[in-house]
Amino acid sequence: MKAALLAWFSQHGRDLPWRRTRDPYAILVAEVMLQQTQVDRVIPRYMAWLDRWPTAEALAQAPLAEAIRAWQGLGYNRRAVHLHRAARLVAAQGWPQDLTSLPGVGRYTADALACFAWGRPVLPVDVNVRRVLERTGFPFDHECAQALMDLGATVCLARVPRCQACPLAPACPSRGQRFQPRRRQRPFEGSFRQRRARALQLVAERSRPAAELDPEAL
Repeated sequence: MKAALLAWFSQHGRDLPWRRTRDPYAILVAEVMLQQTQVDRVIPRYMAWLDRWPTAEALAQAPLAEAIRAWQGLGYNRRAVHLHRAARLVAAQGWPQDLTSLPGVGRYTADALACFAWGRPVLPVDVNVRRVLERTGFPFDHECAQALMDLGATVCLARVPRCQACPLAPACPSRGQRFQPRRRQRPFEGSFRQRRARALQLVAERSRPAAELDPEAL
């Protein structure tokens, strides 16, 4: 199954900018941006971010407010705060042995850095990779990481997988099945998340008296 997967990936794999580098900082930026944000939205923001702050040292020297402003539109703005704090730690102390000690870096992001930046034999398991592993029951290794991500994102879909296009279908025990949707996030429109985002947008534009802002969101 591994050979079939890698052969498929060689023809159908996505050409993504963070796959063209081994720079751990650039990969960290990509992984943090990709948390709960679609790839198409991330690509231009990733390129602009690295153009502005090409190294951890450059980001560390920037005010936190600038990082938050640059993050506008990506959502979950705390990720910008974590990324900025992580850059400061790396600039001051270098990359830690335990990558999960960096702000905002959990098990998946740490494994992605280890695999994609330093080539360590660890398989980063995101939602797409986990789906393929669970459905096939096959123990893919770290050499298949990018291929598994792309297969899960484009073929082995959450509800209605495209089994007819899957290179693993002949040996997959889940072939032809349909799946129930997982719990969906509540709509953004009218939510408290929207109120928080609006408050942040207002203060990012200019300083304002607290009385002019939504006090709960603030």
